[in-house]
Amino acid sequence: MGSRKLALSLALLVMVFAWAPGLSAQSVVTAAGGAPPKVSYSTRSDTTAPLRTLPQLPPLPKVLGEVFQRPRKLLPNREGSLAPASPVDPSVQSAVPQAAAPTSGPYFDGVGNVNSVLPPDPSGAVGPNHYVQMVNLSFAVWDKSGNNLMGPVSNNTLWQGFGGPCEASNDGDPVVLYDRQADRYMMSQFALPNYPRGPFYQCIAVSQGPDPTLSWHRYEFTISQSKLNDYPKFGVWQDGYYMSVNQFSCKFISCSWAGAGAVAFERAQMLAGQPARMVYFDLYTQDPDLGGMLPSDQDGATSAPPGSPNYFVQVDDDAWGYSPDQLQIWKFHVDWVNPSSSTFLLDRALTVNSFDSNLCGYARNCIPQAGTGVKVDALSDRLMYRLQYRNFGGTEKLLLNQTVDVGSDRAGIRWYELGKSSSSPWSIAQQSTYSPSDATHRWMGSIAMNGNGSVALGFSRSSSGLNPMIVATGRKSGDPSGSMTQSEITIKAGTGSQTHTSGRWGDYSQMTVDPSDDCTFWYTNEYYNAGATSAGWRTHIGSFQLGDCGGTVNQPPTASFTYSCTNLSCSFDGAGSSDPEHSALTYEWNFGDNTTASGVAAAHNYAAGGTFTVTLKVTDTGGASGSTSQSVTVSSQSSGGTMVLGPLAGSSSKQGKAKWKANVTITVQDNNNLPLANATVSGTFTPGGSVACSTGSTGQCTVTLISISNSTASVTYQVNSVTHASYPTLTFSIGEKTITVIKP
Repeated sequence: MGSRKLALSLALLVMVFAWAPGLSAQSVVTAAGGAPPKVSYSTRSDTTAPLRTLPQLPPLPKVLGEVFQRPRKLLPNREGSLAPASPVDPSVQSAVPQAAAPTSGPYFDGVGNVNSVLPPDPSGAVGPNHYVQMVNLSFAVWDKSGNNLMGPVSNNTLWQGFGGPCEASNDGDPVVLYDRQADRYMMSQFALPNYPRGPFYQCIAVSQGPDPTLSWHRYEFTISQSKLNDYPKFGVWQDGYYMSVNQFSCKFISCSWAGAGAVAFERAQMLAGQPARMVYFDLYTQDPDLGGMLPSDQDGATSAPPGSPNYFVQVDDDAWGYSPDQLQIWKFHVDWVNPSSSTFLLDRALTVNSFDSNLCGYARNCIPQAGTGVKVDALSDRLMYRLQYRNFGGTEKLLLNQTVDVGSDRAGIRWYELGKSSSSPWSIAQQSTYSPSDATHRWMGSIAMNGNGSVALGFSRSSSGLNPMIVATGRKSGDPSGSMTQSEITIKAGTGSQTHTSGRWGDYSQMTVDPSDDCTFWYTNEYYNAGATSAGWRTHIGSFQLGDCGGTVNQPPTASFTYSCTNLSCSFDGAGSSDPEHSALTYEWNFGDNTTASGVAAAHNYAAGGTFTVTLKVTDTGGASGSTSQSVTVSSQSSGGTMVLGPLAGSSSKQGKAKWKANVTITVQDNNNLPLANATVSGTFTPGGSVACSTGSTGQCTVTLISISNSTASVTYQVNSVTHASYPTLTFSIGEKTITVIKP
């Protein structure tokens, strides 16, 4: 045994004694020391116009002419670690589930490999009315029937006009989550503008309401000057957005392990669009072998008890330097009053049933596929996303999973349900390795529990005679412990296999729960069609239920509203529809200025002019809800005032092989610098001709000139006039009125 392993064993022995009755694990870890947290503000922040009104940046290849492979970085002690001579997993469920298969809902294709990258990193989240998916390096938005509302567009469509590395870079490792308590979406990816050198950034955006096509608050955080923030994973908590990262020090094309990182972002400020702080722990000084952690991400209507820390969990194989096989649970308590007093402390290590994580020596080429000798990555050196948290009122749950070797390098999925109460610590409620004896591999899982306590597990399935496919199983609350009882449901049957020899697959998939009924599961993962290019992956999105959502699925009600404003006074009229069984509706208004009201119709007087995101939430008698949002502009400006032409913004993009197109976005404001809707802008492209547009609620509209010959290096647009029906007499104060757009 080496000196490092001996030191680790002694340290763990001290911890075991510390957990004896009357002693505290926290006191031992505190005594062990570690650097204090780094506290800093976001280095850039703002709020966008409605996303659907911004120019939609088309997906472009990361590297022209070839597939860009994001390097895979193993966690510490994985390479060269030895599996047990005769690996024995006492938890294997080899029986094929016999219960009725889950009932399927809408299925539809997600974003494909429009950026020529590997791996896809599919992340998706369902909200009251929408499904948002991010991949490397694009995103899209659908309604819950699978109708595409936006995209796929480049991920940095969300960051255009922001400046800095978030706008200029589109580097990936994306995550999208739905924050149920705030009724918002969160989207993030890292930015590595100087890779392999720092600084290294995290880009985070939070929607202003439940509609992801409207405005977003955007943030740029500098995570480190010298350590790459690889594999960022997020969790929503009542006092912060929490993130785990695997850190590396990189030079040229090689990267060396530099420890785990844990970060809390100031959620309350980010929801309000205000400057926000982050609290960052570099955990290398606590234990250089920590890595592969996940933060807990809460689902359901009930938050964690007040003052609860966010729980970070990592899995440890005894071959990695910890013994026995275990789950480490850490507590991240952030103190926004005195952030430097925040703590990241070990709660406990839970011994788990033995497992072998060493699939194919952790090589990238491991899982076989039909029709090719190329094998793909099992990624068995870490937990798979998400670490889901639920509070059932006195009982708290954590759900998690990993990929393990069930024998002869065949992949199965070990899953865990952890539980605690106010009077007891975290313990293992149930654990099992799902691997029916059919000689196929199951890996790249994601697991979640719905509001009834039923569990769904989604994953990839493949073998030498089977193309990779997207599959799910599950168990209903009350089923025998430690078993998946629901027959597998095929979400998408692959008809092709990956032939790109890099072997990259994943690096993750995502299972989420529909907030409208807290029962329906939504899952996204990757697959291949027959005849696909070597890296022509596609993604699919599927929803399903385990038969515990009632007899008839309660479809969420729809919501809509109209409004009219005179100066600062606005009146709103709502409308909603639902299925006949739950036809009685309640209406809740959020006027975007921290005031609310109820009732199908509402009136509101704003204290000052501005643009506000107004949200109407409609709830039926079955508890399902739907919502809609609109940007509403109010102004104390009376008719006959002055209109001001704001700066013009131009962009260009390729249009086929020999053509390109130019876009010019025009902003019109009143003399209070507030957006002015329904203004008609007329102007001329040279060369090109006359083009006009009418401004929307943001005071903006866009004119486009298409099919411009590549022989034309640039075009110029000049605003000739701006008219408005409510301004029959006006003094038109014009600023910049021409702009030149350059060929891409």
